Amino acid sequence: MNIKKHIAILGSTGSIGTQTLEVIRNNDNLFSVFLLTANSNADLLISQALEFTPEYVIICDKNKYQYIKDALAATNVKVLAGIEAIIDTVTHPDIDIVLTAMVGFAGLEPTIAAIKAGKDIALANKETLVVAGELVTWLAKKHNVKILPVDSEHSAIFQCLAGEHENAVEKIILTASGGPFRGKSHSFLNKVTREDALKHPNWVMGAKITIDSASLMNKGLEVIEAKWLFNVDADQIDVIVHPQSIIHSMVQFHDGAIMAQMGLPDMKLPIQYALSYPVRLKNNFKRFDFINYSELTFEKPDLETFRNLALAFAALKKGGNMPCIINAANEIAVAGFLSENISFLGMSEVIEQCMQQIAFVERPVLEDYLNTDKETRIFAQNLIQKMPLKGATVLT
Repeated sequence: MNIKKHIAILGSTGSIGTQTLEVIRNNDNLFSVFLLTANSNADLLISQALEFTPEYVIICDKNKYQYIKDALAATNVKVLAGIEAIIDTVTHPDIDIVLTAMVGFAGLEPTIAAIKAGKDIALANKETLVVAGELVTWLAKKHNVKILPVDSEHSAIFQCLAGEHENAVEKIILTASGGPFRGKSHSFLNKVTREDALKHPNWVMGAKITIDSASLMNKGLEVIEAKWLFNVDADQIDVIVHPQSIIHSMVQFHDGAIMAQMGLPDMKLPIQYALSYPVRLKNNFKRFDFINYSELTFEKPDLETFRNLALAFAALKKGGNMPCIINAANEIAVAGFLSENISFLGMSEVIEQCMQQIAFVERPVLEDYLNTDKETRIFAQNLIQKMPLKGATVLT
């Protein structure tokens, strides 16, 4: 690794993006920033650009373009705006790896463009594989592109599989913290607030993924992502609640042996591993000490109370565009909950109704995914407008 890798960070102002820049800051002899993008956080994007001096910065919110351009006028940084600019710029020949940390469905088309241009992908945007896993993995194989997982759970599985290519996997075991409402009843969840749901016990994340963690939808999306990343069937994927978040996930091989990847909850480790793969870089991250953890516990997830995880498994088994439907429905439902327009349990109602009502496509192509996403969002938004704020009552 004598030559610096040029990194494009899609979503540099979010939690994963800022931690990626911390990794790069600590390894500036190995990595340089070529592209930074943000949705609307212009001030942080400007600050990042002034420190890392990338070739390009792109702001999705075109109303912020002139403000950023003026702020960076004294630099050589090129300023662009809009999702179309991201899709075009990720194909630049000088980019070595694209870290996709954009939130939600928006990350799909830039990721596909980067893959078609032969760029390796450090994947933090799980929705890309949830929505279009079959298409994305096929393109990656066609263009000889590596998809390197950044999610702590998928990075753990990826690390457990290193050197095991000839050995059959019997089962993948994804661990879940259980979120802030682990062990709580349906009646309790009926009353939780936005502020309650944003208090994750172990991880510091953006609002959307924190709510997904509280509802266990985040784990459901990870189940679907794991199917495509590791080429396994739905019945080969288990989820187990592990409140301490020390074991990040496990792989059971066909001889019964189980490999686990362990460590303190810190996203910088999987980020660093994805950027430096296959090399492990020395760092000063805080180390795990068994003496400080006298007990590691495990329990089954409650699929009746936390219905989103069950819905995700159902979508994976159905296939086609069904995972695309639940992803779009969930993004609208989470936004509705964060804006206090529906209850916590109301999110599951919206998702299930969309699964039942949106047209199923068995063999979707990219246009089908785009149409499904748009149709589902409109339908979900209309459902939310009809729902009472308090309680997850059945829609009529």
